[in-house]
This record gives sequence, C-alpha cells and structure tokens, in this order.
Amino acid sequence: MSRQEPAGPADRRSVLDFDYETDVLVIGYGCAGAAAALEARSRGADVIVLERASGGGGSSAASGGEIYLGAGTPIQSACGFTDTAEDMEAYLLAALGPSADAAKIRMYSRGSLEHYDWLTKQGVPFKPSFWGTPSWVPPTDDGLMWLGENAYPFTGLAKPAPRGHRVTAKGFGGKVLMDVLCRAVEEAGAGIHTDTYATQLILDGPRVVGVTARRFGKPVTYRARRGVILTTGGFADNAEMVAQHAPQLIGLGVTSDGGDDGHGIKMAQAAGAAVQRMSAAQVGITLVPALAVRGMLVNAVGQRFINEDQYPGMLGQAALFRQDLAVWIILDEKSFEEVPENERWGVLPHYVAETTGELEQEIGMPDGALTASASEYNRHAAAGEDPYFHKDKRWVRPLEAPFAAIDVSRGMASPELGASGRGGAKVFSLGGLRTGLDGEVLDVSGSPMPGLYAAGRVTSGLHGHGYISGTSLGDGTFFGRRAGAAAAEQAEAPAG
Repeated sequence: MSRQEPAGPADRRSVLDFDYETDVLVIGYGCAGAAAALEARSRGADVIVLERASGGGGSSAASGGEIYLGAGTPIQSACGFTDTAEDMEAYLLAALGPSADAAKIRMYSRGSLEHYDWLTKQGVPFKPSFWGTPSWVPPTDDGLMWLGENAYPFTGLAKPAPRGHRVTAKGFGGKVLMDVLCRAVEEAGAGIHTDTYATQLILDGPRVVGVTARRFGKPVTYRARRGVILTTGGFADNAEMVAQHAPQLIGLGVTSDGGDDGHGIKMAQAAGAAVQRMSAAQVGITLVPALAVRGMLVNAVGQRFINEDQYPGMLGQAALFRQDLAVWIILDEKSFEEVPENERWGVLPHYVAETTGELEQEIGMPDGALTASASEYNRHAAAGEDPYFHKDKRWVRPLEAPFAAIDVSRGMASPELGASGRGGAKVFSLGGLRTGLDGEVLDVSGSPMPGLYAAGRVTSGLHGHGYISGTSLGDGTFFGRRAGAAAAEQAEAPAG
C-alpha cells in the first residue's frame, strides 16, 4: 500500500462520521503494540490494532529475541545465579547512560519478576540453560546469556548476573515471540486491521480522540473513546530524519523490518509532542564478539580504545562515535581456532603476517604503532593482567605469531538474516517521543497530552545514549502494558 508523510492533526469537527470506533486504538503491531492490546483487553476495553503491513510482527519479529529480565527469575535460579532488582537497576542505569531514564529503569527493574511471569503466561518460552561466551546470538537455544554485566567497569557498580533471557528458538527468537503474542491478542478478541497506515491524529480541543488512516489505499477514520497508543517503531529507515537528527548513522545498514520510518513520531510532533535523545543509536558492529574478546580491538593508529569483553553494542558505539568505524580485530592463530567454526559467522582474517610490524604495514598503520600496542598488551598479559582496560582474565593471554587482522568495515553476513552490514555496522534509533511512566506522551512543556500514549522504539524509553540487547523487547512489552492499562482506565471522551 502507498505511504505518505504524516500531516498535522485533524480537527474533530472536520470528521462527520467515524468509520470505526473503539475504546483503545493501538497503532503498530510489534511487541509493544501487542502488549498494549493485551493489557487493555484484560481491563475490559474494546481494542483495535492498526498495522500497516499485512500481519503483525514488525521489527520485533526480526530481532534476536533477547528480553532483558532479572531480579531472580526462575531461569536465573535454574542456571545457578542469584540476582536482585537493586543490582539490575544499578547496571542498567550505568549501561544505558548517559541520561538514562532513572525512574523508568527503577520501575522496570522492580517489576521484572512480575513481567517475566506475564510473558510466560502468554506462552513465551524460555529454556533453563546458560550460554557463557560473548555472542550476539548464541548458536544454541540456551535461555540465558551475559549482556556485559560481568565486564569492567560494571562489575564494580553491581553484583554481576546474566539477564539476557532468550526466547527459545532455533536461531533468532523474535519471530517466536511475536507468533506467541499475536496469537494471544487474537484470542483476547482485539480487532486487527492490517494494511492500514495511520496518517493524522484527530484532536478534540487538546485531546487526541482518534486517527485518520488509509486502509487498502482508501481513507478511513477511527475514533478512540479512551486513548490512542503509538507503537510504530523508530526512524532509522527514514533517511531525512536520520540526516536531521543522527547524521553519524548516514549510509549504515539498519536493523529493522524496513518500516522504521518515524511516522508515529512525526504525527505526535505535529500535535505538539516532545522528543528527546534523537541522536542516540544502537550500533550493531559487524564483528564476532568471541573473536574480538580473544584479541585486541584497535583503531586506525593501532591503539586499543575499549575493553573487548563489554557488551558488543558498546564496542559498536565506541567504534562508530569515537573511531568512525576504522577499527580492526588483532588476534593470533590460537585465538581464531579456539572459536568453533559455526560461531565465526563465516568471518576470515583479511591480513596475516609473521610479525606485528608486517601486519601494520599491510593494514597501512603508522610504523611501530601496532607493534607498540601488541608489545604492551603482551607484557601485561603474561601476568594475566590488563591494567589499561581491565578485560577479564579469562580472555587475557599473550598473542603469538602468526598474527591476523580482521577489518571490521568490510562487514559480515548473519547466518540468520543472510545480509552483511554496510560500512561495518547495522543500526537503529534509540531516541523518540518523551513519555511518562504510564506511557503518556508529553508535550514540549512537559505536560501529558490527553488521550495519547506511546511505547517501544517510537519513544526514548529506558535509554539514554547506551543500549543493551533485550532492552527493546523488554522496554516495549513492559511499558506497552502500562500504556494499555492507562488508556483502558481513562474516562471516555464525549462523542462530540
């Protein structure tokens, strides 16, 4: 169906008759929209979900399927780990910063156990087994993994516990998650209107009371008696918005279903909504974490710049925002061979040499730069130490000839999606609409916009400028539920 740029809000008085009416109108059918619909239905509200595609799923269905949960879930306990909401909160506050939303993080951490229970009651499966090696997505169906909690400097801020809860699946689990949630939404009795693209919010005075849309190419109108909930995703697929708000992302691949065009953000902005942290982004650097952690990640002048065993998205943000993606993994033959072939994602060294001096010449680094870095790294690694970046001793040992270099800018192909990133990374936006704890959209003065709610990547959510895997699906479902509940409990707007 055709797309069009969202227009300014329509006046309720210009709509003679609505084509459809409901209590709660959800726009977008990814994880946040599904959660919002389920929670609103559980409170007795009539719900219609609008989805521009021909079925539910969105970018959530294309994700790895990690959900960030903790505070002592049954999966953590079964795998032998203890955790508290306080430690979860402390880690997220640091990892998602700077400028992370402290109030939302506290609420999310303290509500994590209940949210785990809610997900499993919907039928979302988690396997009580643990994957302990750095990875984007493990090649197994293990249900728990580290997401940087056990890496410096976070080990000094909170007791480490793995909180990456993976939806049980062969490969990426996002599709399984969305199959479960969409089935639950249908069984709950919500109306699902696919091939429907929202174009304008409808205002009755200051209150949002519905939307205009195009359904199968024809104009239609929807009235929401209690509230409209935007769950339309981010804006990384909108080149104009990327250039305006996050120019460092220009030209990079995008992690999405192709529909993160920012139209929900722009519809709300046109009615006076505030946005925040629009330059923030997750950077899925195209490297194999299990290889990077066994060697050195260096920049264009051969210098290390980060602890290699941090969550790989942090490596990506540092590589893009501080090094313009001019980075290499330096390792030796033993490091490469230690990683099983099915975990290498087809990556092979781009340069091989008997000495670091020869390697730096092949790469084009300044004479002696890489040699000096490797010599200093090996000097401390001989004692099992990394005083510069504090990589865990598990991964620290001297590198020995022959040496190899992997040029991250050349990208790699995901075994699940089959497409390599362009320019060494695939990204998605983290900034979006400013919202309160119940998903209420705030205007530019900080006041709630009556009748308008939002959740998921259309908002800035928990995030500051940092990101951890699982905080998209976790944030989207958790605050999607809160938005659904808040909208369902609103007083009905007058018919007008």
